[in-house]
Amino acid sequence: MPGPMVLMLAGEESGDLHGSAVARALKAARPDLRLVGLGGKRMEAAGVQLLATVDELAVMGFAEVLHRLPFFWRLESRLIRLLDREDVGLVIPIDYPGLNLRVARAARKRRIPVLYYIAPQVWAWRPGRARRLARDANRVAVILPFEEEFLRRRGVAATFVGHPLLDQGREVLPREDFARSAGLDPQEPILALFPGSRRQELARHLPLFREAAGLLRQRLPGLQAVVARAPSVPEHELQRAGLSWVEDGWALLCHAQAALVKSGTATLEATLAGTPMVAVYRTDPLTYWLARRLVTVPHVALPNLVAGRMVVPEVLQREATPDRLAELLLPLLEGDSPARRHQTAGLAEVRRALGETGGGAAPKVARMAVELLDASPGPARRASPVGGQEHG
Repeated sequence: MPGPMVLMLAGEESGDLHGSAVARALKAARPDLRLVGLGGKRMEAAGVQLLATVDELAVMGFAEVLHRLPFFWRLESRLIRLLDREDVGLVIPIDYPGLNLRVARAARKRRIPVLYYIAPQVWAWRPGRARRLARDANRVAVILPFEEEFLRRRGVAATFVGHPLLDQGREVLPREDFARSAGLDPQEPILALFPGSRRQELARHLPLFREAAGLLRQRLPGLQAVVARAPSVPEHELQRAGLSWVEDGWALLCHAQAALVKSGTATLEATLAGTPMVAVYRTDPLTYWLARRLVTVPHVALPNLVAGRMVVPEVLQREATPDRLAELLLPLLEGDSPARRHQTAGLAEVRRALGETGGGAAPKVARMAVELLDASPGPARRASPVGGQEHG
């Protein structure tokens, strides 16, 4: 007899990656569970039946989301109908707070337990969301070391599970083999480019990164600029830009002398690889204007937030010019420059703070999920929600 449904909700590539590991761990612990939700190819391969994909959901920023509101309203209504009509035993929102916090609220009203994985960054902006987490999530699994204490002080049942990137266990080809497979010269330096996975990120970052790499090649003629292609990025976009690319971003980081990285999860991947980097972010001017008035932390790049100081250069909006990026990257490409030594030491400090390699974030989250499922009263004994659908 099939077990209860677990609704897993990931809205972007990183959530799909980390959600797929949790899905595999859940299936190993409870093969009877039915996994349904939002995600990408990785979660689908791990056994999650998808209702919508990250390609449809990957929108970020205030201004950018406005024209997609009808789609998100329809999707939210569909998810709430599913909570009402199916035997949903647990909801696992994965990051992506705009939609996921509303679904968590709907689940709580239906007495369906919620395990929030990768908490919204309430320590950076919109701290009122901590109250919503405390109210609507039975447990919260956090992946940055300072988040547990921050959220617990605000009444959230938070547990630090370690960063899931530490559990990837990815093997890397030797430099000669990697270079041959990518059509690169193993004797020449590599600059890794991580422009992002969303369409608007690619449009804002890829031309900028290409121009910065061109300026660097004037100083370092043998420099090879290579893009880490996310699964959602069409190959023709990179072909049009005249850039080389690889699918294995981790291997690229391991063999690169330095990286130019869109601020986000990729900055932590570069940290784990020990690759010096410059973090960049450009967004819609209205989104940036609003964010500047709402964000309360002094840094944007995750390594700097974990360290509590500036380890990685951050270049935002109009400051992100090809000349400025080339200026910051050049000393990082030099073998023994003071800038390179300083950043490498800082990245090692951040790496230690993130937890132990192979710490097992996904199995820990799966155990928390099974505990909540076992403690749940089941759908037959849950009270029906008062009123209709929620959109608050």
